[in-house]
This record gives sequence, C-alpha cells and structure tokens, in this order.
Amino acid sequence: MEAVKEQWKQRVAEALREVAVDHQIDPTAVEAESVVVETPPTPELGDIAFPLFPFARIFKTAPAKIAAEVAEKLTLHSEAAAAGTVQVAGPYLNVALKMVSLAGEVCASVLDERDSYGRGQSLQGTKVMIEFSCPNTNKPLHLGHLRNDALGESVARILGANGADVQKVNLINDRGIHICKSMLAYKKFADGATPESEGLKSDHFVGKYYVKFDQWSKQDPQAEPQAREMLKAWEADDPEVTELWRRMNRWTIEGIETTYAKTGVSFDKIYYESQTFKRGREEVLKGLEKGTFYKEADGSVWVDLSEIDLDRKVLLRSDGTSLYLTQDIGTAIERHQDWPFERMIYVVASEQRYHFKVLFHVLKKLGFGWADNLYHLSYGMVNLPEGKMKSREGTVVDADDLFEQLQAMAAEEIRSKDREEHVGDVEKAAAAVAQAALNYYLLQVAPARDMIFNPEESISFNGNTGPYLQYMGARISSMLRKYEDRKAEFSDGNFQPELLEASEERSLIKLLAEYPEVVRRAGEEYNPNLITTYLYDISRTFSKFYHDHPVLHNDDPNVVITRVTLVRAILQVLQNAYFLVGIPFLERM
Repeated sequence: MEAVKEQWKQRVAEALREVAVDHQIDPTAVEAESVVVETPPTPELGDIAFPLFPFARIFKTAPAKIAAEVAEKLTLHSEAAAAGTVQVAGPYLNVALKMVSLAGEVCASVLDERDSYGRGQSLQGTKVMIEFSCPNTNKPLHLGHLRNDALGESVARILGANGADVQKVNLINDRGIHICKSMLAYKKFADGATPESEGLKSDHFVGKYYVKFDQWSKQDPQAEPQAREMLKAWEADDPEVTELWRRMNRWTIEGIETTYAKTGVSFDKIYYESQTFKRGREEVLKGLEKGTFYKEADGSVWVDLSEIDLDRKVLLRSDGTSLYLTQDIGTAIERHQDWPFERMIYVVASEQRYHFKVLFHVLKKLGFGWADNLYHLSYGMVNLPEGKMKSREGTVVDADDLFEQLQAMAAEEIRSKDREEHVGDVEKAAAAVAQAALNYYLLQVAPARDMIFNPEESISFNGNTGPYLQYMGARISSMLRKYEDRKAEFSDGNFQPELLEASEERSLIKLLAEYPEVVRRAGEEYNPNLITTYLYDISRTFSKFYHDHPVLHNDDPNVVITRVTLVRAILQVLQNAYFLVGIPFLERM
C-alpha cells in the first residue's frame, strides 16, 4: 500500500504542476514532498485522500478550486484513470482505488514471498542490541517480567523484520544487597533444605527466603546491617559467602531458564552483574582521577548532574561498594567492546527513567560517543485487577503460576467443547493458547501505558485476544483443508481479481497491502501494539467476509479459486504477524 500511495502522490504532484502552468506559475514551486497523503475517515470517501490546503498560497486560489482542477487533469492521465477513480470533496482530492491490479499484485507478492512478506530493509546493516528481562537471582520471574519479556522479544523480532542485525542480551542481576538478603535468610532459616527436599521449583525456593528476610527484618533491626556486611564479604571474595552465592544463584537461574523456554523467550548472550560491576568501578575511579567526578569527605564518589538539570548522584558508596548505576556503566562498555552496536535499547519499566538519563549522561562524560545511540524503551506498570504487586511481601503473581493457570483454562475450554481428538495433544495445544493469551494481552497496550492484566479476559476465545486470533488462523486452515479435498471440483476456475468486488474483500486487500508499512512503523516506534492492532483488524474483517461471502459454496469456480487465493494470502500474513508478537500458529483448535 505504501508503494501505491507513493505512486498517487507523484501523480497528484505532476497534475499540480500542470495546473501551475495553466495559472502561469513556475511549476518547480510545486514539490512532491509538499503533497500530503491521508486516509479518508470512511471507506465511502475512497481509499486515499490529498488535502490541498498547502497549495492555496502558491496558487492564490481556494483549495476546493485547486482540487477540482487537479481532478480534471488526472482524468486525462490514462495511467491514473486505470488505477483509480478521483473524487473532489471540498478541499480534498479523494481516490477510490481500482482493486484489480492491487489485488493481483498483493496476492502474488504474499504467496511468492511467503514468510518474507512484510520484511523490509529500512534498518539493513544496522547493528541493534536490545536488553530485556534482567531478573534478580533472589526470586522467580513475575508478571512484570512477563511484560518486559514479551516487549523485548517482540521488538527484537520486529527490528529483525526491518533488516536489522539484532543481538538480544540479558543481564542477570546476581549481586547486590537484595541477593544477600535471600542468602542471609537461607543461612539463618533453611537448615540445609534444597529445592528437591521441599519439592519446589528452584527459583521459587530461593524466592521464599527473600520473603522470609522481609518478615525477619521487620522484627529484628540487625537484619539489614547483617545483609550489608554479607555484601562487603562477597565483594571481598569471602569463600563461604561465595560458595553459598554460587549455589543459590544456580538454583534461581535454572528455574528462570525453564520459564523462558515455556514463554518463548531466548537470548543471544547473557551478561552477569557480578562480572561487570568491577569494570564499572574502574571506570568511575578513572573519571575521579580526571576530575569528571568528585569525592566526598566520607570517601563516596559522586557526579554533578547540573548539566542535565538534575542535582547529583552517588557512583560509589563510602565503603567502596558499587550501585546499580556503577555496574550498568561497566556492562555498557563491555557490550560495546564485545559487539560494536549502532543502537542499544534498554527495555526497562518507566520508573527507571531517571536512572537511564543519568547512565547515558555519565557514559558521555566518560568520553564514550556511542552513548548518544542508547535508548530507554520505557513501559508502564502491569498490575492485577485487585491491585499492585510487591515482591518482598510475596504478593506478586509468579510467571509460572500465571502461565499454568492460563494453560489449565485453555485445556478446560478445549475439553468443554469436545475438541480433544481434533487438537491431538491437549496440553501442548493449551500451552500454545496460553502463550498467545499472555503475549497478545501484554502487547496490545502501547508500551508507555500502565495496564491491568486480567487472566480471564486474556484467555477468552472471543474478542480482542490472542486465542481469538489463533482461532482465525485455525479456521482458515480448516477451510483450506476442505478445499484441498474438493479441489477437483474447481479445476476449471482461475484467479480473477476483478471478482473481488465486496467491500470486505476491498478492505482485506488494502490490509494485506498495508502490512509491510505496519511492520516498518512498528520498527521505527519500537511498538508491537501496531502489529497487534493490525492482527485484530484483519481477523475481524476476515470474520465478517467469511460470514457474508461463502468461499467454497459458490457455483462459479472462478469465484472459488479467487477467494481461496485471497484467503491463502490472509493466512500467510497472519502467520507472519503472529511470529512478531509471539503467538504460536495452530492449524487446529
């Protein structure tokens, strides 16, 4: 559709130049870049609109009169007349496209390019690193992580679809005071227990002791100081503390990796905070020597942020221990050395805006010019209908628990409709439905907005949900299987795009044509919401088309073949878009 709009933009620009000559105006005053392309508010007004207000000054004529003169010129252009019908609506020039050529071109493109349809070159050769997930090793993944993971994985796929060379990275936060809190509680309360001895998934086992520390610290004022002492012992490589740290981190990471596999998340490289924080400390000390930073009387190191209208920020504590900011400095530098990216995207909640503003500024002050290419993809909070979650109090929704709940609900839906035999492996199908429900619900809201996750709504097979979209794909697959069984009946038919006359068919053709543009925009904006909206629009339009216009039940084999060709193209684009937002395709539901 983008190419079609560009063609019409050039045609209108040429017609405007012809009108300029008639008015004895220099035609070079009309630039194609000044021609604005819009979409009419209703289909009845056409498919493309050109507001002619910008040319009133050049022509010293009312926009409505200019529109009428341009329309007259276009009707004399055989190429334009063959491609669409021009209408004047006040100051607007509207074009109703003739679908014959567009339908033929778009169906041929989709079915020829298949998985590659919609993939573009706007980011060809650009190395983009994207960091997401970044769990702590003191607790399992929770609902907030799931939004982060869905967003990071989807944006990475969308950028790849726009030609970028993408590297997905994770930073395991495996050091710091919060890690020591779970370690200290384990040492005090566990009495040698293990995940196996308690029958718990290993990351949930560790998380239990983080909650225990919070309960203990409310009763004992010495708990917090003891945790800080343990952190100092860890940074000093105390062997006993280090051995416990390795064991508990291993438990958490093994559990988290299982969750990643279940939810369809993967990484190209994993960094560990414990391996980068020293580099960050070294860089801060170098900055101190150069006078970039300064030291307080207690030995702590600070940066003055007045250049960016902020106060100041501590980079090293008075006892020499590092902060999140310190390790993020080291991690960023090591990443650029490992894989010199042109862009680096951090997928982190909006509450960390200040942190990243400071991080990017500090890296620039340290002389790293590539810090101008760092970007914080900020996203809103995700809560449940009953309110906000708090991990230290144990009131979060664990990712595993939520996924299992969704999977159980999907399996119950399959069984209640007696679809076990039809889908085959019920648990496998239910897991795919749960993944679709989760990812779609989390991505259908624009990243910057806060959202409420409602499990019952997300798993519904009706409405704006992932399972509904999967059902559309399965429904089309079923229809195409029936067509294959009856193929001989339609052997005399041919694809004839002029037969696609219904309004729903026109809408579907335009939607197919628009898909590459949607993918490009989603890549530019780092916004999977554009893909989810597109998926719902095309699924809803297909549903109406299928209801009102029989595909296989038609006496004319040409109509059957033509509609089957359109439907094949729709299924291909659905599958391509499913992948970008983490929806597994199911042939049977």
